[in-house]
Amino acid sequence: MPPRAFDLITCVHGLHYVGDKLAVLTRIVRWLTPTGRFVADLDLSSIRLADGRPAGRRLTALLRTAGIVYDARRRRISCTGPRDLSLPCAYLGAGDHAGANYTGQPAVHSYYRSA
Repeated sequence: MPPRAFDLITCVHGLHYVGDKLAVLTRIVRWLTPTGRFVADLDLSSIRLADGRPAGRRLTALLRTAGIVYDARRRRISCTGPRDLSLPCAYLGAGDHAGANYTGQPAVHSYYRSA
């Protein structure tokens, strides 16, 4: 935990390269002040189940339940105020064979096992 909370946390096209994307999200949303804003570009199709399928609707529903908004058209995740995000999954690793994402840049798929 950082020594203080933040009013604004943004990440423009940085999460594409992170292995454990969900761990990063879980931490970041806890670091906000009560009126703090978090906004990041994130293509949820890069978050995969152990068998390679995208985590999809279930993950989106879990995020919504935690008060986190996902705009699929813009591939943007956001929330205002701190959140206690607890996701029932275990990180299995990342794969750099994802190829180019929607921005045309190389990306990393993150793999998780559902708990």
